[in-house]
Amino acid sequence: MTHMTRTLIFVLAAAIGIAVSPSTTIAQSLNFGSGDAPIEVFADNGIEWQQDRLVFVARGNARAVRGPVTVFADELRAYYRENSGGNTDIWRLDAIGKVRIKSPDGTAYGEQGVYNVDDGILVLSGGKQVKLVTPTDLITADRQLEYWEKRQMAVARGNAMAKREDKQLRAKVLAAYFKPGKGGANQLHRVEAFDDVKVVTKQDTAISERAIYNVESGIATLSGKVKILRAGSTLNGCSAEVNLNTGVSRLHSCKMDANSGTNRVRGVLRPRKRKK
Repeated sequence: MTHMTRTLIFVLAAAIGIAVSPSTTIAQSLNFGSGDAPIEVFADNGIEWQQDRLVFVARGNARAVRGPVTVFADELRAYYRENSGGNTDIWRLDAIGKVRIKSPDGTAYGEQGVYNVDDGILVLSGGKQVKLVTPTDLITADRQLEYWEKRQMAVARGNAMAKREDKQLRAKVLAAYFKPGKGGANQLHRVEAFDDVKVVTKQDTAISERAIYNVESGIATLSGKVKILRAGSTLNGCSAEVNLNTGVSRLHSCKMDANSGTNRVRGVLRPRKRKK
């Protein structure tokens, strides 16, 4: 039971690192893949070992705790397989019903969490909306949140949104990528947005088919039918750079059109009416 719960918490806790923040990292304290710290499992209705189905089940306000991270669910399940020599391997872990993963860096919410141990993939889904809340950011998705451990990638699907203060990045799919930072901890460095992309700042709303956000520079590069809206004015082009830190937007023209013979940026500017 201890090994089962340790693996479950490690993977679910890793999803906390998907917040779109230059300073957000997966802290060393969340490294549940190693170490000898004890794991505690609590369940109001006890823990059941179903030997015929090769599964452990903890039911009733189930809670798994290791250090600063806690996984809450109505039910926790661990599916295992028997190997030669009498050893067992956990190949799938489920958290079912009112799932909540809480850590010092944030809290993730959903109705169901499924982790494929062999592939290292976590899927958090269910309910009207899956969400991740951190001290600085909010990430939501209508369909699901995924964490691909081997690729160091997190994905939000279905009307996905990443929000910080008055800045938002919306799309059908958001993919966040991590890389090792100082001290060996993973750090978010790039976010890609696909389909129905919308970047919203205090000054502008930018719309495109795709966007790549560089966390360190704060610049979102948009491509595909780009449109920038500000105070009633509209600018159209093929690509743009939106600096979420400074609020400055740069629109770029398309390649030369053989039919129209033009590649200019187009725009409709509406000056504000002066009060009498």
